[in-house]
Amino acid sequence: MVRLSKKVEYGLIAMRHIATRRGGDLVTAKEIADTYRIPYELLAKVLQRLSKAGLIISVHGVHGGYSLSGNPAEIPLSSIINAIEGARPVIAQCLSDGPASCDVFEVCTIKIPLTKVQLNIERAFSTMMLSEIV
Repeated sequence: MVRLSKKVEYGLIAMRHIATRRGGDLVTAKEIADTYRIPYELLAKVLQRLSKAGLIISVHGVHGGYSLSGNPAEIPLSSIINAIEGARPVIAQCLSDGPASCDVFEVCTIKIPLTKVQLNIERAFSTMMLSEIV
């Protein structure tokens, strides 16, 4: 089954937490890490990637923190996943690494059905918005 990495899980938790704040209140990485018992160092790296991708705004300084850069109803989960992983989750090695990565590619009877499943997964992540998990 498709499995999201811990980094993606933590990123989704953080984005959800930030999205629940009203009026653009800033949220610190420490607050998120403490609330959900997430390793601070890993969360900080995830938040940095989300910020670099433009999904959240990072405010530096004593009273700094993070806020969403846009409307949660306009942020697809796929953009969060791609910002963190740099790629989409893939269900079969041949779909990510190509035919040369598979010893049975030429005679494989499941590559076409798996491609359909992959497309459905990608469609689900790209059409489901952050607001749907808040």
